[in-house]
Amino acid sequence: MIDGREPASGRRVWGVAGLLEAVSQSLAERFSVVMVGGEISGFMRAASGHCYFGLKDADGQAASLRCAMFRRVASMLDFAPGEGSLVEVRGRVAVYEPRGELQFVVEAMRRAGAGSLYEQFLKLRARLAAEGLFDADRKRPLPTHPRRVGVITSAAGAALHDVLTALARRAPQVEVVVYPSPVQGAEAPPALVRALQTAQARNEVEVLLLVRGGGSLEDLWAFNDERVVRAVAQCALPVICGVGHETDVTLCDLAADLRAPTPTAAAELVAPARAALLQQLDTLERNLAWRLDQRLMTLAQRLDRLALRLSRPTDALTRQRRVLDLLAQRAAAAPARRVEMQAQRLGHLAQRRTRAAHDGLLREQRRLDALQARLQALDPQHVLARGYAWLDDGQGGAVTSVQALQPGAEVRAVLADGSADMQVRRVRPLPQG
Repeated sequence: MIDGREPASGRRVWGVAGLLEAVSQSLAERFSVVMVGGEISGFMRAASGHCYFGLKDADGQAASLRCAMFRRVASMLDFAPGEGSLVEVRGRVAVYEPRGELQFVVEAMRRAGAGSLYEQFLKLRARLAAEGLFDADRKRPLPTHPRRVGVITSAAGAALHDVLTALARRAPQVEVVVYPSPVQGAEAPPALVRALQTAQARNEVEVLLLVRGGGSLEDLWAFNDERVVRAVAQCALPVICGVGHETDVTLCDLAADLRAPTPTAAAELVAPARAALLQQLDTLERNLAWRLDQRLMTLAQRLDRLALRLSRPTDALTRQRRVLDLLAQRAAAAPARRVEMQAQRLGHLAQRRTRAAHDGLLREQRRLDALQARLQALDPQHVLARGYAWLDDGQGGAVTSVQALQPGAEVRAVLADGSADMQVRRVRPLPQG
């Protein structure tokens, strides 16, 4: 219900809740369903799944509309909205009564096409990455203990104060040279390029810090400008880039030799803390003193041993005399030992020669016995002794076939104990098989 009271004066006085409810009803009647196009800014997804963001004109107008998109609608999207996305939303205009704020309740969302800053960022990043500007092998090592550091930032910005404070606290021995430059707006990119060129031309620092405080994507856009990114990549001096907050990533961060999440972190990365260095030096000094003491103690002990040996030279002479006596004994015993060894060797050789001659005779005797046995086995007399006879034609020619015999021929048969003259009465050859 609308709370409206009419006092005695006749003028109506609204309560806060009643007025907000009336305005909300009026907006709902006139803007029940509307379409709005713009660029997302400050997108946030809550743990509940609801999404909250601002919607502003893509042409840079200052107007901004607070939007709320509940989890059910967000789960039905076919893309992931984010910072800089150009979208068209459908919904209703309402009043968030607890704070009296105008908000747009999104019931549907779709892409509005290319052209947003974030989409330009993605396209430029892809093109420069293809050229190799962000390759890891292009990164150069930073000096471990720089004596002079250059800072490129706005002279009136909080980033310079943060860097100077961090360096004064951590490394007061480091000198700082500031190369002032605008860090936002249309004049920022060429000014940043000139600052980088000036630092290289002077060659008075060992490393450069390119820093800026946080802001929206539009505020940090100078560090996504292609001219600045190429100047960072081509800079002859190592560059540490610390732009924005921890979640902000610019193309200069990718092209620099090292990215720092914040300007303060860039100052902490460029030089080690003085206290830590002093502590390290103290530790090295203690280790050096300890090692020097140990070395001196070792040399002193060695000197004591040498002095002790020099104080008693007779001990050395006694040891040398013992060595000489031992060598003399060995020299006196050496000829007799040599003769004895040669006599033993000759005795062994004589035994081996006698044994070799005896073994040779035995081998030859066995060989003769074997040849004799073979000869006896081939003796014809032994064959005749087994009942065989040898025939010849009376003139000493052996008769080996019945074809050489004729009936009435005279032959001689030689037996084991004599011979006999015989006459052939008949010849009977064996039948041919």
